[in-house]
Amino acid sequence: MTIELEYSATITGASFLFYELKQVVGLRVQGLEEVEIKEKVNTDNLFQYQVKSSIRRSLPSVLRRVSILDDALCQMVLEQSLESGKIINLYAIMKTDRLFYEFMNEVIQEKFEDGNYILEKKDINLYIASKAEQNPRVAAWTEQTMNRLKQVYVKVLYDAGILKDKQTGELSRLLMDDQLKQHLIQIGDTAYVRAMGEV
Repeated sequence: MTIELEYSATITGASFLFYELKQVVGLRVQGLEEVEIKEKVNTDNLFQYQVKSSIRRSLPSVLRRVSILDDALCQMVLEQSLESGKIINLYAIMKTDRLFYEFMNEVIQEKFEDGNYILEKKDINLYIASKAEQNPRVAAWTEQTMNRLKQVYVKVLYDAGILKDKQTGELSRLLMDDQLKQHLIQIGDTAYVRAMGEV
């Protein structure tokens, strides 16, 4: 089940944010509404940011990611391994960011299928360039936005555990817990499992 999303560059202000996601999931599981979550994150500085204004930048993305997680996935974030939590976070990023999902689908998944475990700078450059050709919205972004986007993609892949080494671009398959994999397939999100390199 994919939601038709517009291409956006909001990920440049959000990145991986796994720690933040975990905090918000914890509050949601306790039964807090979005308004209460916002208040608690701000009042108690739950993200532990030195600059409070940073919360304003990251919280909307975290809330959006948490909103697409069902109760079972929320429980897994809190109770399962760190690896599973990071995979669920990666899934939430893909579910809420069409451009990043298509990058995973068209670049990363293809590399895994071809047995090519090296991500080169040109792979990301070509991907962004081709999207700019296909989509006027992407084409309108500044070079600064595009460069930031490329940096964030590398960081997200690295934080998720897919990119083993930022220097060499070495990729590594995620070890997805079977319970998590089956759950994602069951809720109709096989495409996302595949995009992460799982079959």
